Amino acid sequence: FPVTIWAGICVMGDNPSGLISASPDGLIYGLSEPIEGAEVKSPCLATFNRYVIAGELPEEYALQVHGSMAVTGLNTWHFGAYFDGMPLFYVRVDRNEFTDTVERSLREFTTMASERVQELRAKMANSGKNKLTFIDLFAGIGGFRIALENLGCQCVFSSEIDPHSQKVYLANYGHLPDNQDIRKLEVKTVPDHDILCGGFPCQAFSVAGRKHGFEDARGTLFFEVARILHEKKPKAFILENVQGLVHHDRGKTLKTILDILEKDLHYFVPSPQILNARYFGVPQNRPRIFIVGFREDLNIYHFSYPQPTHQETCLKDILEEKEVSVKYYLSNQYLETLFKHKARHQNKGNGFGYEIISPDGIANAIVVGGMGKERNLVIDKRLTNFTPVTRIKGEVNKLFVRRMTPREWARLQGFPDSFQIVVSDVQAYKQFGNSVAIPVVKAVAKEVMKALDLSRDSQENISLKDLQGRQLELLSI
Repeated sequence: FPVTIWAGICVMGDNPSGLISASPDGLIYGLSEPIEGAEVKSPCLATFNRYVIAGELPEEYALQVHGSMAVTGLNTWHFGAYFDGMPLFYVRVDRNEFTDTVERSLREFTTMASERVQELRAKMANSGKNKLTFIDLFAGIGGFRIALENLGCQCVFSSEIDPHSQKVYLANYGHLPDNQDIRKLEVKTVPDHDILCGGFPCQAFSVAGRKHGFEDARGTLFFEVARILHEKKPKAFILENVQGLVHHDRGKTLKTILDILEKDLHYFVPSPQILNARYFGVPQNRPRIFIVGFREDLNIYHFSYPQPTHQETCLKDILEEKEVSVKYYLSNQYLETLFKHKARHQNKGNGFGYEIISPDGIANAIVVGGMGKERNLVIDKRLTNFTPVTRIKGEVNKLFVRRMTPREWARLQGFPDSFQIVVSDVQAYKQFGNSVAIPVVKAVAKEVMKALDLSRDSQENISLKDLQGRQLELLSI
């Protein structure tokens, strides 16, 4: 019953697969998928203990791989591996009870290891002069910037017209946006970059039919995106918009955008996809459409949007840890107005009105204007001082109903608590309501970076050295 261990994967037969593997001769190999015609090493029936791959990796990214396949008897095997100090998989299994469940667990291990190796390789590729660069259009308060910088990319240009957002941008990134009004931007002043990012406003096109290529978009803010793509020709772009773009102007707006990107600007554009923030680690029901594209000469013709992480979060995970100011609590008179408003709409068969979110629930999309704040009310009984600090009609309600704070809205969008809020609450609500959900953007950007990385390195190997100086190879994945 021969067995070969590849990355903690028990391979029956002659088709090795996995990420980090050890063979009886002590070499480490890297494989991502079954490789046709690959040589199968002799059965690995000894324990391999620890390898440290350092050498060309920056010290902080030293990769530690622990793995073992120990035969403790004729019928008992132990499989285990650690990657980057993280225990990824361990199983003790009787060979006579090797089930589909165990095989599935082993496959899941490979997926986890693959993701970690991809992240590591991205950090390596983006260190120093090889960093991927990006520009941040319609930057707002920098949601795109945080997401891509967390992946090791470098922002080389930003544009934002709102003065209050500019103030927050300065406080958090150390400088004002490079451009204030994108409509007055001279494209030649934009630095070369790898990825263009932006969440442009949704606007209809006035031209009936396509007549002048991307000039058909003139007068819209998407045109400003198109002219930068036309002149600077970055490797890729990531665009985000409201879900309503799909049906805006009976679908004509989205069709025109895609036609311009593909036919006029010569980008490969996979089918846009709607991704919901609630499935990417933040408790907010926020579906948004994402459009990505790759320059045609890169020969990237396949792209997969990120799969939901299904990380379980709920409202109580983002609520303030301490008692909040009484100013966030509604007056009894305003609360009564909300009760009546909702009752009127319910009598008409509408679902409009305020909503109180359970601590174990998911917030509605935070939006600017309308009932944005009132659709995300919470009950917080920690209030001890009911004395108003603002002018209100009536008294502070005794049902402990309050609005969420700007910091809570920031958390709903994935902003770190270190993010500085240096504007009024009114402006802060507007800024976070208009922002992108950082975890979703990060997930999309990560897949874009993988595609670019594969395009660049498909014929290259990354050479690594072990502590003894022996040359090892981690094959491109």
